[in-house]
Amino acid sequence: MKSKSTERKLTIATVVIIFAAWIAVTNIGSFSETIIPSPQSVIQAFVKIVRDGYKGNTLITHIATSMRRLIIAYALVVVTAVPLGLLSGYNSKVRAVLETIIEFYRPLPPLAYYTILVLWMGIDESSKLALLYLAGFAPIYIACVSGVMRIRADYINGAYTLGANKRQIFFYVIFPAALTDIFTGLRTALGVEYTTLVAAEMVAATAGMGWLVLDASNYLRSDIVFMGVIIMGITGILLDKIIRILENRIVHWKGKA
Repeated sequence: MKSKSTERKLTIATVVIIFAAWIAVTNIGSFSETIIPSPQSVIQAFVKIVRDGYKGNTLITHIATSMRRLIIAYALVVVTAVPLGLLSGYNSKVRAVLETIIEFYRPLPPLAYYTILVLWMGIDESSKLALLYLAGFAPIYIACVSGVMRIRADYINGAYTLGANKRQIFFYVIFPAALTDIFTGLRTALGVEYTTLVAAEMVAATAGMGWLVLDASNYLRSDIVFMGVIIMGITGILLDKIIRILENRIVHWKGKA
């Protein structure tokens, strides 16, 4: 408990120091408001957008639109990448088929293939969800494959010795042992999808936090850009916290000898 209290104090202190440094830098006047807006300007922009909205939509609408796109794509990734990743780690033939495809597109920046997705799927929500899906698929798939392949062979051989069949070995040995890696992949994929959100909302979007930040940057409204980035960061932390809570409940043996 004492360790957690110390960590919490360090976290709060870090945030306070960053905020104080931000205030100090903007009060010195070395940078214009266009480059680094003051905290007061960002707060005023936040209050104004909460009251009046931005480009015809309320702030809640922008946040909800982005969250809907993110969560739908993320859910699709989880229900497909986890089983395929586990299966690939368990079966070298499946891995040989999928790994080449994933390793080909994984290093590509999202904008490199977003144009192709738009040509194939149009400019509506389908192409945006597909882009987020592809961005999130690779981290989870790779984490699942790695989790399965790191399992010690004597665990599996011991289960066979005790009379377990392949199905039992998969669900009672392989899957639990890979859970730590799976959750690492889930957290990584969420971050990757969030960073791809701006690219996903570049084409034919009229709402969303990524679009709001991008649109504001076109008009050099750095106060709105900072506000949007801060909101995206906070929502990202909250989503990651949910995954960590689930991990602590499901993988309750993590970190215990």
